[in-house]
Amino acid sequence: MNRLDENPFGEPMLDNPFADPAVQQAARSAANAQNTLEDYNPFEGGDKKPQTETSVNVGLSAAPPSVQSAPNNFEPTITNSGHHISTAELQRRQEELERKAAELDRREQQLQANSTRLNNWPPLPQACCFQPCFYQDINVDIPSEFQRIVRNLYYVWMLYTLTMCANVIGGVILMIHKSEFAAFGLAVLYAFLFTPASYLCWFRPAYKAFRSDSSFNFMVFFFVFFFQMLLTIFQTIGIPGSGYCGFITAIMQFDSTASGIFVGLLILIIALSFGACAAGDLMMLTKIHSIYRSTGASFAKAQAEFTTGFMQNRHVRETAASAFSSAMNPSNNRY
Repeated sequence: MNRLDENPFGEPMLDNPFADPAVQQAARSAANAQNTLEDYNPFEGGDKKPQTETSVNVGLSAAPPSVQSAPNNFEPTITNSGHHISTAELQRRQEELERKAAELDRREQQLQANSTRLNNWPPLPQACCFQPCFYQDINVDIPSEFQRIVRNLYYVWMLYTLTMCANVIGGVILMIHKSEFAAFGLAVLYAFLFTPASYLCWFRPAYKAFRSDSSFNFMVFFFVFFFQMLLTIFQTIGIPGSGYCGFITAIMQFDSTASGIFVGLLILIIALSFGACAAGDLMMLTKIHSIYRSTGASFAKAQAEFTTGFMQNRHVRETAASAFSSAMNPSNNRY
């Protein structure tokens, strides 16, 4: 028969390739493996594993040794060191780090300012014949945790200075009202004497004590400031003829006249100012003493600082060396 006469839509005359027994065996193996994997539940017990044909097992045997040796019920283990850090602890550590960073920044600014710092206290104009004698900057010299108390101590000194100036005005009033010239003269003397002495003798040692954590300066401050508090209490009392416008002097000015009542009220305001200074002295003395005790300072440490500073003084060392050389020079020996 001619090939042109064959039906083009009939079955092909070639052999069926899927009729090969090897191909059919491979297809059955793949189907069985697929059915087994579909029936496998990974959340069931670990003893139940999918059973596949040999061809599939051969393919799985090529996995890395680490995968084959892994246990069936593998659970990640989290190591617990026993230290539980709370939120408050983390916040405390963060605040401590910030405080140390601020302290380092302040130290750096202080070192930079030391090379070019100029005296700025008292704040006098440049045209004045007197020039500043000290350098004072609480934000630079004093650590951040002590800046507030040093600033409050400076405010107490300013209040005392203003009160001494008001005492001079009270002396003028008493001189005009009662012709008490001695009260006015003593008030002027005390103002010129105690105002700079209070800054030099107790505020400046406290400033240097907080600046360099000096136990010696703390001791000087406590010793002088205690007597400063007693003096302020005496000024608040205001014994007549002492030169202080205290409560007793104010009460003595009250009489039946209008001028006496007016003068008595003015002197009473000055006495209240002295009382406020005494209260501020007591409060600052107590607070600074508590800070001093919390730092672990002691009198022995103050003595050690004084000895070290005394021996490091250039003039002291030169004097000691000169005395030693004179003692060892045989020409100065009379015998």
